[in-house]
Amino acid sequence: MTTYDLLVLGELNADLILRGDVEPVWQQHEKIVDDMALVLGGSSAIFACGAARLGLSVAYVGVCGDDTIGRFCMDALTAAGVDTSHCIVDPKVRSGLTVILQKPTDRAMLTYEGGIPLLAARMIPATLVASARHLHIGSYYLQHALRPGLPGMFQQMQANGGTTSVDTNWDPAEVWAGLDALFPYTNLFLPNDAEACAISRQSTVAGALPVLAEQVQTVAIKCGADGAYGQHGTSLAHVNAIQTDFIDAVGAGDSFNAGMVYGMLAGWSLQRSLQLGAVCGSLSTRAAGGTAAQATLAEALPYLTEADHA
Repeated sequence: MTTYDLLVLGELNADLILRGDVEPVWQQHEKIVDDMALVLGGSSAIFACGAARLGLSVAYVGVCGDDTIGRFCMDALTAAGVDTSHCIVDPKVRSGLTVILQKPTDRAMLTYEGGIPLLAARMIPATLVASARHLHIGSYYLQHALRPGLPGMFQQMQANGGTTSVDTNWDPAEVWAGLDALFPYTNLFLPNDAEACAISRQSTVAGALPVLAEQVQTVAIKCGADGAYGQHGTSLAHVNAIQTDFIDAVGAGDSFNAGMVYGMLAGWSLQRSLQLGAVCGSLSTRAAGGTAAQATLAEALPYLTEADHA
């Protein structure tokens, strides 16, 4: 079997992005938006494309329908260099879709889950897990069937000498439970600031960071324009975002994840890995959607050099 740098488990859904400074109004009010884009969606899929763009070999596993959206997602992953041969295409399933209402300073999301919550651990061959150096899961709170089997998969990954990472993304139920069994086998935890505070039950990132760092090996908290904060043991780091020609922030956190995981697999320091994550996240905002402007390693490295000499 092919050996992969990354095995990614997650969603197969498209994003329909509607961009404009408008608010939807009920009772059949029609509003005009400035722009639209139909792009590959899903935290895990955007992460996978970003990692492949950086030069890592990536295999993906998710569930989609044998429909237009499912084929669109599979084609987009394949075009990005991600191996989709292990994905499950089920003709009885409709593929997931997220409608993103994008304002200049914020966004709201409406998601039809489709096949997103149907992936289960029993669908993923043990030989595939053993073939990868690193296992990543995104949108943890949408992966209803997968969650019970994840601690065992993460534990096996570490027993094989590999590493693991998780990005929960937002919990639609806002309960933020179920991570206690997974955290002991998590090498890298990748929440944003709001998620970190909710999961740690703290009101600030400064309070959340040490609480989470007691539970996982490394924590990297994404803070948008404020960059990112990281902790590994007692080592702390903060990096700034970089200035770009901003279009939208869809998937910026997932591109950050790709940079951070690349650095970890390369044996880089916490500071340098965090910096690559911030650069990759920032550069991804130059185009609509999560994948169109993702950076290559050659494109990202000069920003690290400048940061190292700042």
